[in-house]
Amino acid sequence: MPYLLLRGLSHSATACFLLLLTACAEVPAQPLSAAQTTATAASPTATEANTPTPLLSFEEWRMLLRSDAIAAGIDADLFDRTFAGITLDPNVIKADSSQPEFSRPVWEYIDGAVSVSRVAQGRLLKAQHRPTLKAIRSAYSVDHEVLIAIWGMESNYGSNIGSNNVIRSLATLAYDGRRQVFWRSQLLAALQILQAGDGPKQGLLGSWAGAMGQTQFMPTTFNQHAVDFDGDGHRDLWYSTPDALASAAHYLHASGWENGQPWGFEVGLPQGFDYAQADPEIRRSLAQWRALGVKPLRTVDANEQSQATLFLPAGHRGPAFLLLNNFRSILKYNNSTAYALAIGLLSDALDGNPGVQATWPRDDRQLGRSERIELQELLTSKGYEPGAADGIIGANTRKAVRAFQQSLGLPADGYPSHELLQQLK
Repeated sequence: MPYLLLRGLSHSATACFLLLLTACAEVPAQPLSAAQTTATAASPTATEANTPTPLLSFEEWRMLLRSDAIAAGIDADLFDRTFAGITLDPNVIKADSSQPEFSRPVWEYIDGAVSVSRVAQGRLLKAQHRPTLKAIRSAYSVDHEVLIAIWGMESNYGSNIGSNNVIRSLATLAYDGRRQVFWRSQLLAALQILQAGDGPKQGLLGSWAGAMGQTQFMPTTFNQHAVDFDGDGHRDLWYSTPDALASAAHYLHASGWENGQPWGFEVGLPQGFDYAQADPEIRRSLAQWRALGVKPLRTVDANEQSQATLFLPAGHRGPAFLLLNNFRSILKYNNSTAYALAIGLLSDALDGNPGVQATWPRDDRQLGRSERIELQELLTSKGYEPGAADGIIGANTRKAVRAFQQSLGLPADGYPSHELLQQLK
């Protein structure tokens, strides 16, 4: 519809039209591959279409937002104070639209996440905050170590909570981002946080994508799961460690965390193992995996009837893990297998357990984004079904890779190696 016609509509009609357009343009988020660098707990994980050209000026858009916010219960004076001087942030648009050609191998990501210094600092903080952690475990039934691990991964134990004006970032994304309906809901949730008096006096600060505090909650997550654990009357994820850790525990508890059970563990595979069993859709009890010769590399206290999937983050040449329900709970915090694996391994290290024992295939050259897209296109051309050629190695692409490997008599681990790409060509 031409811009001049929009100007002739009422504010409410224009708002409805815009919401319809943006809703149609929105693409559901896709999970990150194991080799991709994780985003914050709040960052979108999708590769989407180009940003639509805004139909209104920022000032016109802001006035429509003001009407919606007031209708949603936001005080008009609070809205006006909050948006006074707010302008678009070009750095946020750049960050949102950037799609790096290369991503870090999973072993490099794990190396950084479970560094000696991070483990040492985490152990000190675990001891320092033990009374608080015990109280949190009593309230939410979540183990100490996973909370410390999330704290370390999300903000380096509170030392890096972000310096972006969250309102400005979310307004920029809601006006000119790729997922405008999503960002608009986050912006309205941020205004609700301010109205409830839960934000710092200097305003909401966070990442470019609006993730906030020591545990990097998005505004909608904050409104659902943030708690006032220190009893001061405010949910403060920025400067109250008890509030931040308890809020993460509340989130994990709501996501099905099973206290006292492992997230997973490294295993050894027998000679001649069928690597096609490393499929996220194949779940077996630990007893059934043992019967197939899949054995833990260390003593693990877990229910033998617990359901688990086999995970090969670097293919058959790298380590193997059995993943239990708690791994799925971590994925709900951040839908990246690399992130969830890092949290699990860091929590193990904080508990004094050894690190990964098998050798990573560090000589393996990772596929760049354009090569991953080419791999998906070639799989499609040969009759396999990897899904959209978006460069994201998700479940459908791994299934297609596995089928192609089986056709060649190769280990069907679903791992998209450079050699496999050459064979597809």
